[in-house]
Amino acid sequence: MLNIVIHGEPTDAPPLLIVPGLFGSARNWGVIARRLSDDRQVIAVDMRNHGDSPWYPGHSYADLAGDLAEVIEAHGGRAAVLGHSMGGKAAMQLALTEGDLVAQLIVADIAPVAYRHSQNPMIDAMEALDLTGLKLRSEADKRMAETIDEPGVRAFLLQSLDLTQTPPRWKLNLPVLRAYMDQITGWPQTPGQYTGPCDMIYGAQSHYVRPEAHDGILAQFPKARFTAIEGAGHWLHADRPREFEAALRVALSS
Repeated sequence: MLNIVIHGEPTDAPPLLIVPGLFGSARNWGVIARRLSDDRQVIAVDMRNHGDSPWYPGHSYADLAGDLAEVIEAHGGRAAVLGHSMGGKAAMQLALTEGDLVAQLIVADIAPVAYRHSQNPMIDAMEALDLTGLKLRSEADKRMAETIDEPGVRAFLLQSLDLTQTPPRWKLNLPVLRAYMDQITGWPQTPGQYTGPCDMIYGAQSHYVRPEAHDGILAQFPKARFTAIEGAGHWLHADRPREFEAALRVALSS
């Protein structure tokens, strides 16, 4: 079973299951999860091979959707599902294969398509980080700056570095994530339709949900509504958290 973090108490509304993206964790979504728990229970997960969840040798979207189904079945049998990036693809896979578990689908800045890029350079940087004698996150950031220029990217990745261990360790199954990278950035071409409520919320400055993808999305998610968050890129929940929260509330209320 995946590691979960629960916010709030059950209400008449279905719980909201938050599914983070690649290298993310429930911790990254803590603020938004707490704020959205004012009218429903919110359950944030660490995906397999991430955070405090178990490590497995597989990381396909069928695997990820199966994990999410287990969480939902253990918490009432039906949930609204919000997934970002890799988590959004896992949520779409779940909706297409076990739609009765999904009361509502919200996908943040990803489409059911294969992308050509790879995140293996991030894995290279994490594996290359010298963990010798490392005690402070600031020192880890200084060392990682040799391979990753963007401070925001380093800060995000370093949230998965466990400095309480001796030596420190990554709370990410990096070899498995590397091995499955083509599947993570790809899409299994899962057939079928999810005909429940669906919102595709994306960053206006992101290139992950292009207009030419809309027809394909609507073919499988015919009730999809598209909402762009101005001033936000792929990490829309970090770039424009209040605007993203407002869009989520509109989606959930409808």
